[in-house]
Amino acid sequence: MIHNPPILLLDEPTSGLDSTSALHVIELLSSLVRAKKRTVVLSIHQPGYRILRYISKFLILSNGSVVHNGSLESLEESITKLGFQIPMQLNALEFSMEIISRLQDSSSKTTPQLEENEPLFSPNPMCPAVEENIAGAGIFQSQYNKNMMDSFGKFCYANLVEIFFLCSRFWKIIYRTKQLFLARTMQALVGGFGLGSVYIKIRKDEEGGVAERLGLFAFSLSFLLSSTVEALPIYLQERRVLMKESSRGAYRISSYMIANTFVFLPFLFVISILFAVPVYWLVGLNPSVGAFAFFALVVWLIVLMASSLVLFLSAVSPDFISGNSLICTVLGAFFLFSGYFITKDSIPKYWIFMYYVSLYRYPLDALITNEYWNKRNECLSFSSSSYSKCLTTGFDVLKSRGLERDERWINVGIMLGFFIFYRLLCWLILARKASKTTI
Repeated sequence: MIHNPPILLLDEPTSGLDSTSALHVIELLSSLVRAKKRTVVLSIHQPGYRILRYISKFLILSNGSVVHNGSLESLEESITKLGFQIPMQLNALEFSMEIISRLQDSSSKTTPQLEENEPLFSPNPMCPAVEENIAGAGIFQSQYNKNMMDSFGKFCYANLVEIFFLCSRFWKIIYRTKQLFLARTMQALVGGFGLGSVYIKIRKDEEGGVAERLGLFAFSLSFLLSSTVEALPIYLQERRVLMKESSRGAYRISSYMIANTFVFLPFLFVISILFAVPVYWLVGLNPSVGAFAFFALVVWLIVLMASSLVLFLSAVSPDFISGNSLICTVLGAFFLFSGYFITKDSIPKYWIFMYYVSLYRYPLDALITNEYWNKRNECLSFSSSSYSKCLTTGFDVLKSRGLERDERWINVGIMLGFFIFYRLLCWLILARKASKTTI
């Protein structure tokens, strides 16, 4: 009942209880049907008079055949038509057990066949449908319209409901784990102000300023990509719960991934802004508002890519130790082949694929282009003998990195692709694991 299933199956929920407790159980189930619009199927024996008022119709079975399907009044009429009189100390249901064979014979002669689309039970308009079976199963059935939505609409509606509740759960997780939220916030603020204070008012006109900016961007990437590792134990803990719940059909893996994405997009955006603002303006990077907005976007995408990567690696890692080692190894390899330590032309051919799949390469190129594209005609370094001779321009810096064209938005698209790609891989792996889970 924790997951609020659309159909709840109960086997004799009132057995062994006194009459008052049994009544409370039936009242609880009736309120569940009324409030949650759910269907409850149960078996029950010897219901008292007070319980009967919560029942809209009854299904009585005998030897696999339907003896009665309808209200209590119609059952009384059937008994009266057979020439029997219900004793004062018994209700119609109890008395029907004594004459069950006669009811079965009468039912086999008079009960019409149900049409293909005719519902087996019709709800009572005054009370949510509660079907009982003295000898077999009883059903609480909420009122609904079968023709309200087609199958595709029901599927979409179910997905939206799952996503909504999972989003609510993720927000509660963030709220309840305040230490993680505060840790990430302080990490972004301290990292931003600390890094900005180290590179404060970085040189602009000298050639050394180019190397310092490149080092700033490289360290920022390393800091941002490695800052999401602490989410690994949370993902591993969630994975155990996810396998149990999804294997039981509580929700779909796709709904979990979509909800996770929706909730953490704004959360990681706030973290990115807290880091980007102090770094950008303390260091004194490109003063253009558009350049700052693009810088903040790239920082956000870096954090999103890192989050997706950690989520993917948490799906393939058996425990925290192996997962942490795997993340460090992958990030180290990506940083090595980013083009910062070794240029593309110097990378061996059998390792060149790492240059193209590195999560460091595309944001690093985007940040460098964002900083120098508007300064490509500006002289950054003059000859020591004459200030009239320019040694280095912004375009020379870009050319040395192989960035002769403005491909900032192409890099943004690739980063978005990495963000989606790793989440799709995670979804496939989790879906496969859930299909094999028999918890």
